Amino acid sequence: MTPTAPSSRLSYIDWLRGLACLLMFQTHCYDSWLRPDLRDSALFHWSQLGGTLPAPLFIFLAGISMALVTERLREKGIARNTIVKQTALRGVEIFALGILFRLQEYALGFKWVPWTDLFRVDVLNILGLSMLLMALLCWLTFAEQLAAARARSIFAALAAATSIAMLTPSLWTTHRPRFLPWPLESYINGVHVFPEPQHWLFPLFPWSAFAFAGLAVGFLVYTSFARRNEALFFFLLGLAGVGACYLSRFLDESPIHLYAVYDYWHSNPNFLLMRCGILLIILFLVYAWCRWGLAQMGFSPVIQLGTTSLLVYWVHIEFVYGLFSILPKRACSIPKATFGLFVIFLAMLALSILRTRYKKRSSAPSPPLTRQFSTASASPTDPSS
Repeated sequence: MTPTAPSSRLSYIDWLRGLACLLMFQTHCYDSWLRPDLRDSALFHWSQLGGTLPAPLFIFLAGISMALVTERLREKGIARNTIVKQTALRGVEIFALGILFRLQEYALGFKWVPWTDLFRVDVLNILGLSMLLMALLCWLTFAEQLAAARARSIFAALAAATSIAMLTPSLWTTHRPRFLPWPLESYINGVHVFPEPQHWLFPLFPWSAFAFAGLAVGFLVYTSFARRNEALFFFLLGLAGVGACYLSRFLDESPIHLYAVYDYWHSNPNFLLMRCGILLIILFLVYAWCRWGLAQMGFSPVIQLGTTSLLVYWVHIEFVYGLFSILPKRACSIPKATFGLFVIFLAMLALSILRTRYKKRSSAPSPPLTRQFSTASASPTDPSS
């Protein structure tokens, strides 16, 4: 049987983005609205644990999407420089949106937000920079033969992810680039204005490693084995994820430590290996759900959110943490905060549907006379929604 290419819009990628949105909503809502005396409850702790997944998922999926876009362009015979231009421009756009988001947050909270927050390194900043770095890697690994280019890209992406993970502990501790101004050092280790790097920020080290891990997985999807044995391929990815989790714990318990400062839960490569393993397991489970589960039955709210993940991420922040919070901050009971979470979910779903309908309407075929004078050209699927 002749191998077939993956579908143009892979439902499991949108479902994963939608899952990241749901986890993000519940984490932010409970964090913003629950009373201080409820922040030691089991619900709050489980909520925050779920909140450790959205950022790695978004960055990991950006890597997968970048690989799928690049592979399609390579198959069409698009020139090397044109590919890097199209994919890199999307990275620039995301980075610029990250800067714009910080400006908006500062403007809306002018009276109580410190000016240093303008230079805080957030998910969108690192997502954009990671996409630029991935575009460069794909340009460097180009080859005339598609199989050779794919193999080079997979090897280089895995090497990049490993190198970033291995360098992170030193860049956070013994070999910090202190010679850089703090706004620039923050992009390396997330130090911001504090004496030490902060684990709640999103510096390139280690967060961009998730993007390169996703890039490798995305190119693996296009290998001949994966195309012929798609279900088996994703099952093996899930098994690899389980193996990575066990390997992480084994290495953590080993008496041999490579770094002067050992911080498993924040900067150590073993923890990043664990998180990548969890991402692979989730990827397999979501693939199975989208192929054989209820995701096949008509409209999926999760997939719908995933198709507009950037928009709902941007908007919900203001209605949860921002000036327009729909509930009083740090003053709500669990039922009241849960009701607010339900309202946020419905509002973001409605916004997502409206955005999708508007996009379809605006991209509808124009009348023949209008089309004749149109100079717009088709563009590939965006590496990040």
